[in-house]
Amino acid sequence: MEEKPFSVIVNGAVPGEPVKTDKNSRRGNWGNQIEFILTSVGYAVGLGNVWRFPYLCYRNGGGAFMFPYFIMLVFCGIPLFFLELSFGQFASQGCLGVWRISPMFKGVGYGMMVVSTYIGIYYNVVICIAFYYFFSSMTNLLPWTYCNNPWNTPTCNGVVTPRGINNTLANVTRSLVTGAAEVAVEVVNKTKRTSPSEEYWKHYVLQISDDIGNFGEVRLPILGCLAVSWVVVFLCLIRGVKSSGKVVYFTATFPYVVLTILFIRGITLEGAVTGIKYYLTPQWHKILDAKVWGDAASQIFYSLGCAWGGLITMASYNKFHNNCYRDSIIISITNCATSVYAGFVIFSILGFMAHHLNVDVSEVADHGPGLAFVAYPEALTLLPISPLWSLLFFFMLILLGLGTQFCLLETLVTAIVDEIGTDWIVRNKTVVTGGVAIVGFLLGVPLTTQAGIYWLLLMDNYAASFSLVIISCIMCICIMYVYGHKKYFKDVEMMLGFPPPIFFRVCWRFVSPIIISFILIFTVIQYKPITYNDYVYPGWSLAIGFLMAMSSVICIPIYALYKIAKSEGTTFLERLKNSCKPDVKWGPALSEHRIGLYATPGSEGEVEVRPLKEELKEKEKEDEKRDEISLTIQGSNGSTAHNTTPSA
Repeated sequence: MEEKPFSVIVNGAVPGEPVKTDKNSRRGNWGNQIEFILTSVGYAVGLGNVWRFPYLCYRNGGGAFMFPYFIMLVFCGIPLFFLELSFGQFASQGCLGVWRISPMFKGVGYGMMVVSTYIGIYYNVVICIAFYYFFSSMTNLLPWTYCNNPWNTPTCNGVVTPRGINNTLANVTRSLVTGAAEVAVEVVNKTKRTSPSEEYWKHYVLQISDDIGNFGEVRLPILGCLAVSWVVVFLCLIRGVKSSGKVVYFTATFPYVVLTILFIRGITLEGAVTGIKYYLTPQWHKILDAKVWGDAASQIFYSLGCAWGGLITMASYNKFHNNCYRDSIIISITNCATSVYAGFVIFSILGFMAHHLNVDVSEVADHGPGLAFVAYPEALTLLPISPLWSLLFFFMLILLGLGTQFCLLETLVTAIVDEIGTDWIVRNKTVVTGGVAIVGFLLGVPLTTQAGIYWLLLMDNYAASFSLVIISCIMCICIMYVYGHKKYFKDVEMMLGFPPPIFFRVCWRFVSPIIISFILIFTVIQYKPITYNDYVYPGWSLAIGFLMAMSSVICIPIYALYKIAKSEGTTFLERLKNSCKPDVKWGPALSEHRIGLYATPGSEGEVEVRPLKEELKEKEKEDEKRDEISLTIQGSNGSTAHNTTPSA
């Protein structure tokens, strides 16, 4: 019985506090710290690490791009990551509840929700297409290997000779595509040639229409895969972080197994070294180009998932004294290392393909959906047992996508549950999760039509672009300058046991906001209207894109004006000042952590800061009473939980 008070030190409490479990039984916590790290890695490491970073690196000076990339990681990526994790962990609230720190800025939280909604809608459509390709790979011959299919056109030109198939099939191939067999391993002309994988993607999977306004019909196979994708996400989140925390042991780690298998296979192929050289050969003259630095900053910012609301949400399920400083460094570096590693996997295969076709690597290099569903699948057809490699590749894409999608959905669900906050909605969080999943599925249906790819790319380019930069910048300004950097540093010290290192204090106050502003200016200057291959988006669709981008930002001033109008005060300045003050509920969620400035007179918070000696005396008296009872009643359980706070 005397061992109990010493658990104060073990649990990370400071002297003067009673024994604490550091668990939020109402909201729930991660089962252990590994679950949080794996979930955050799964969230940060997404499809962009595989289909965007390697291409950016290759186009921006190869190995020279690594220098600005890691500079931006150190001065912007890790500090912002740490800021969001500490913000969510300290308050144990989602992206809406944390704005008790300065209620006028709650619109930032609503902006995060809007961004997460947009991304969640189209991200699951990408996952469902990966599901479709995964199922299509369950065959002896990949359907995009040859040009002898009903959907192929006369310009189709495969990269493999149809060996191993009977003469009849070969004759059919020759009759459909003139001279295809003779030039199967040559590229006739880059402008004329269309690969079997590209035609499979456009004419069979998407059955793409000629215009963004021409929706055509819903592609039922893709719709079915979208339903499968949402069901998988829902089942993995059915018990919130309790269930998703277990799933990530597989979804966050297995992609690395697949990457390693593909890496080993890739580097053993002829021409792989050429591809890797294209990927890494430094072009030092490009390091003076502002565009290279802008791309590096943007890639770091977007790939880490800053300003989406997911980092705040995931950290809110941590225990109060968790070392999120350590976690932020581990997760950020893991994310960037994965991007670099994925580049070897992608360019080793593309180098092999370029060698096979006797063309430059730049002729086959691509990014985005073009890499995932056209270039890389075509390269896989050149490998022995190609269906196996295709299954592995698309399974990896599915897992990478799901890791991010889990957090996007949990961000929305947590924000809704925390905001309403009734006992019923906390108990029935599964209902909220199911409702959000159904709405997400229905909103994703238009993206499964024949014009769906146009809308998907429109959302990808506008829904989460400069709006994220604005949201992140305002968040930094609010915490550092409206709430006050000194107060926030003390909050972090109370939570971690040490203040933020001086490097992070300087970055939060000065460096990161400057870099974020640079990203915003760079994004505006480098803006070009979106295109898809040769298709130019009409003006009305671009207007919709801008409206999507502004819909998340506009939440900030609208809610600020609403809060100012509702605040107490006779003049505008008084109302403004009161709307910026922290809410009385701001601070640690659990009463045992609300000490010092956060201790409320007459509440448990006041009792919690009593001297530890008083606590020990009370426990001794209670132990004596139990001993007396146990003499009379043999076998009574002395371990029954006892109240450490005196009754009123």
